[in-house]
Amino acid sequence: MEQGTLAAVEYTVQDRVAWITVNRPKKLNALNRETVEAITAAATRAVEDPEVAVLVLTGAGEKAFVAGADIAEMAAMDAREGQAFGRFLVDSFDVLERSPKPVIAAVNGFALGGGCELAMACHIRIAADNARFGQPEVSLGLIPGAGGTQRLQRLVGRGKAMELILTGDMIPAAEAHRIGLVNQVVPAAELRTRVAAVAEGIGSKSPVALARAIEAVMTGGDLGLDDAMRIESSLFGLCFATGDMKEGTAAFLEKRKPEFPGT
Repeated sequence: MEQGTLAAVEYTVQDRVAWITVNRPKKLNALNRETVEAITAAATRAVEDPEVAVLVLTGAGEKAFVAGADIAEMAAMDAREGQAFGRFLVDSFDVLERSPKPVIAAVNGFALGGGCELAMACHIRIAADNARFGQPEVSLGLIPGAGGTQRLQRLVGRGKAMELILTGDMIPAAEAHRIGLVNQVVPAAELRTRVAAVAEGIGSKSPVALARAIEAVMTGGDLGLDDAMRIESSLFGLCFATGDMKEGTAAFLEKRKPEFPGT
C-alpha cells in the first residue's frame, strides 16, 4: 500500500485504486485554493502512476464529502478575483473529468456547492444513503461557478437543474439517484466496500479501452450527433491496433481471463 499526504488531502493506493481523501473534517472538507491544488496534484500523480487503474475521490469523516467552497476565503474576493477563482476551479475539476483513468466519487455526506460540482466532474458517483446534494449558491448572492450550471443540466436535464439552482434546495441521495445525479446509493456503512468492488471491476478491464471510452463520451458529449459518431468510429478503429484488443479477443475465444498489456 502506498500512502501520502498533500496539504489537506490524503493519498493512498490499494489494489490498484488510488483513494484521494479531502481531509478537512472540521471544515466539512470545504474547498479552499490549497485543497483544490492538492486534489489536482493527487489526481495527476494517480494518472501518471502505472500501478493505478482507477481513482476514487471521497471526504474524511462521516458528515461531508465536500460541503462547498470555503466561504471565508471567497467573502474577501472582488469581481476580478472571483472570476479568477471560478476559472481556477473549472480548470482543476477538468483534470478529473478528462482523466484517461476512471474517476469515482464516493459521496459520504454533504456534497453542496463546489462539493456537488466536484462530484459531477467525476465519471461515476456512488453515494451513501445519508448523502445530501445541492447547489445553494443563490442563498449567498452567487451562482454555481465551478461547472454547476453546465454539468448539472447535462446530467439531470435543464428543468430539474434550473429547479435545484434557483431554489438552492438540498436533496437526499435517493432523489439524486432518481433524477440521474448519482449512479448508485448504498448504506453508509457499505460505501467504501461497494466503491472498492466497482473500482476493482472497472480496473480489470483494458486500460486502453477505458481511456478511449472516456475520451469518446467526454468529447462526443460536447458535439452534434454526426460529429460525435465520427469521433466514436475513429476511436473504435484505433482500438484494433492495440495489444489490449488482441489479448482481449484472444482470451474470449480461448475462454480464459485476459491479461491486458495496457498497450
